[in-house]
Amino acid sequence: MAFAITQTCCNDASCIAVCPVNCIHPTPGEPGFGTTEMLYVDPKACIDCGACADACPVDAIFPVADLPGPLKPYARINADYYADRPPALASAEHAPMFHDWDPPEFARAIPADFPALDVAVVGTGPAGMYAVADLLLHTNARVTLIDRLPVPGGLIRYGVAPDHPSTKKIGETFARFHDHPRLRLRLGVRVGAEVTAAELAQRHDAVIYAVGASSARSLEIPGEQLAGSLAATTVVAWYNGHPDVPADAVDPSAERVVVVGNGNVALDVARILTADPRTLEGTTIAPEALARLHTSKVREVVLLARRGPEVAAYTIPELLALIQRTDVDVVVDDADPRTAQAIDAAAALDKAGLLQGLKREPVDLAAPPPPGRRRIVLRFHSAPREVLGDTEVRGLRVTGPDGEAEIATGQVVRAVGYRGIPVPGLPFDEDSGTIPHHEGRVADRPGTYVVGWIKRGPSGGIGANKACAGETIGSLLADAVAGKLRPRRRRLTSRLLGRTAS
Repeated sequence: MAFAITQTCCNDASCIAVCPVNCIHPTPGEPGFGTTEMLYVDPKACIDCGACADACPVDAIFPVADLPGPLKPYARINADYYADRPPALASAEHAPMFHDWDPPEFARAIPADFPALDVAVVGTGPAGMYAVADLLLHTNARVTLIDRLPVPGGLIRYGVAPDHPSTKKIGETFARFHDHPRLRLRLGVRVGAEVTAAELAQRHDAVIYAVGASSARSLEIPGEQLAGSLAATTVVAWYNGHPDVPADAVDPSAERVVVVGNGNVALDVARILTADPRTLEGTTIAPEALARLHTSKVREVVLLARRGPEVAAYTIPELLALIQRTDVDVVVDDADPRTAQAIDAAAALDKAGLLQGLKREPVDLAAPPPPGRRRIVLRFHSAPREVLGDTEVRGLRVTGPDGEAEIATGQVVRAVGYRGIPVPGLPFDEDSGTIPHHEGRVADRPGTYVVGWIKRGPSGGIGANKACAGETIGSLLADAVAGKLRPRRRRLTSRLLGRTAS
């Protein structure tokens, strides 16, 4: 009986490291690692040992025979990944269990008597914590972990939807490092306010910035400034209780909400806004947001995509989770014939093929939503042109195959991507929204490094940060051994760093 990886896969490869027969791919170093939507177990090579399930930090791996109803398609999804791949991928020739023992090799080649480094890591999200873990587990470095917010967690705490508790579990793994004897946790410290980038650099051997991409990309269309026009980053922060976003930031009083974009964040927003609030009780949702959802008037969320269903930005696992809901109707607006053509031509488990079982009909978005159950409408091949209204949103003008059309709505949410913001005192590339670097080394700043979305842009899920952090830490340690780090002047004082977390 084989195991299968399912929806909440975080791609951090913890399962690969413990698999005794090399049956999970793509592995680090293989094409596709970090870019595939998830990892996959080869059912023909799996020996049913369960080591991968034990190691998974997000409870994403199950025996195929035990997959619950909504997860049963993952047996085929895992198997299909290997359909066109040679069986040598999981043969004994490549399996780590079956070879002669060699002397151990360690990736971190630091002299045993090398002095302990003092490293500051700015940011407590996944990117920062993978860097912290690498330093604490593989070196004798002392780490000062800094965050501008009063509680740690970053994207895990404030970016993952509350109805994804398994994904949030990886935060428990990261939190264990907060009590490590070589780590000091400093919260409520803003770089550029309480401490400058120059001061951090002067008082540490190295500084790693893992500050993410916290701002939202703009649609760059008229009317975006109207009341009722929001960024998805605001909505996500609202339902997760982010301290920067007030409890009344989102007003769910419009019967129809249009979400521009069709990535995973867009699906998160649509799912939360149409959920039965009772199903969110007992989750990590902000109490104020939950109270507002109990009085919500939202009956319909339209997911608006510029392109067709075959190239949608959401992942197959997130789409599966959406269309398998039983409390909400999911409808495909097939007014554009290209939508139906793409769906009918797709393989069953492709992104477009998964829509084959959904109801398809031309949806009149100029009229109010129909009575009855809440629903989510997938509308493709429509580009937003203008948010309509005088002081608040009353509609959205879009263009499609038949020219312009107006969608009647009281709220527009733009979910078209995240963007990094400058860190005072560091270089910044306005075009990419990242800090310029080479293999994690910040340009013209010896001893300063980046990791995560501020390094590579807002792409890749939680696990992608593990390999990203590995590259950056490798650069840092190579610089240290080569004598390229500037000596620090003195340790940061508690006054500069703020309070220690309890």
